[in-house]
Amino acid sequence: QVQLQESGPGLVKPSQTLSLTCEVSGDSIAQEFYYWSWIRQPPGKGLEWIGCIAYSGSTYYSPSLKSRTSIFRDTSKNQFTLQLMSVDPEDTAVYYCARESQLPDNTDYVDKWGQGTQVTVSS
Repeated sequence: QVQLQESGPGLVKPSQTLSLTCEVSGDSIAQEFYYWSWIRQPPGKGLEWIGCIAYSGSTYYSPSLKSRTSIFRDTSKNQFTLQLMSVDPEDTAVYYCARESQLPDNTDYVDKWGQGTQVTVSS
């Protein structure tokens, strides 16, 4: 049974760096052919994909957030981390870590979710 658990501060000040870690159990983040993602949902809005780190260690980011985003992993701890720099109140959201898989036609889909963690950007 794969489980994902987010951890990190619930309150971040504007201009600072948001850092969240996802601990994975029941599966290896280096296992082919999964992708380990960060997704967020601002209040009253839909889900927004932030980026992911592949089983190979390659990273992929949303173009709109790429300049402020870094995702890296620690395979010895089986966890991966999101860093979002220079945050402002519009980055307030529930942040989810997730596992993505691919269908044979290369369509990506999320098959496992963390429970989500609220992050508020405020002074």
